Amino acid sequence: MSLPRDQLLDGALHPETMAQLLDQAEETLRTWQPCWSPFLSGPELEEARRLETLSELRLVRDGGRADAERCRLQLSRSDQESSPSPAPMAGLRLEGNFLFDRAEPDDMRKALIELGATAESIGDLWLRGDRGAQAVCTPEAASQLDGRTGQVRDVPLLVEAVTIEQLQWPAQRSSKKFHSVEASCRLDAIASAGFGLSRAKVTRQIREGRLRLNWQPVRQASRDLKVGDCLQLQDRGSVEVLSLQLTKRDRWRVEMLRR
Repeated sequence: MSLPRDQLLDGALHPETMAQLLDQAEETLRTWQPCWSPFLSGPELEEARRLETLSELRLVRDGGRADAERCRLQLSRSDQESSPSPAPMAGLRLEGNFLFDRAEPDDMRKALIELGATAESIGDLWLRGDRGAQAVCTPEAASQLDGRTGQVRDVPLLVEAVTIEQLQWPAQRSSKKFHSVEASCRLDAIASAGFGLSRAKVTRQIREGRLRLNWQPVRQASRDLKVGDCLQLQDRGSVEVLSLQLTKRDRWRVEMLRR
């Protein structure tokens, strides 16, 4: 079955990912065999929603838990009645002593890639205090990385493959509405209040490309936000602007929803 590739790829921010998904979709529609994508980032998952315009295709995402940020997509025919099975996934334990040299999730992810994993084979990754981290990955990556040793800066790292059931998941984020009074509607001011970070840290997250506005890259900390705008911060969830009201003292009362 021929899909409107040019139309679906027009203006895509992740054309290679979209092209790969389209290849999988065409194969699925031709063979009637569902298939799973690699792990996709939040922005890639958002752009993949373009495929929902295809009535003959059904998409199901799975990242191991309900609020997973990185997920795999199952592509299947919409006229197939079978229920989607869980995505093929495994777990990883990354063990090391980070008491005196705290690591960030990106440090751990980089270490796995240096050990031979691909970025697309790794799902969500979270820190476990000063003991290391845990992650979701494809079964192939788990088999490849099991028992490997590496390092994060000067800290030795041991990688152990485990089942999904053996992972100790981070606390699930619960939605929370709250208010803040800010001097302006600037992105950095609202992001600082919404995520509980200093303005300097927000600026750094913008510079490193970890903070997005409506799933799009953002480079201007001074940009004014409006009602309905949603900020996404990698590994920290999202903050949606619900209302903006100017107070009598010319400040802004911001209502936000944190997920």
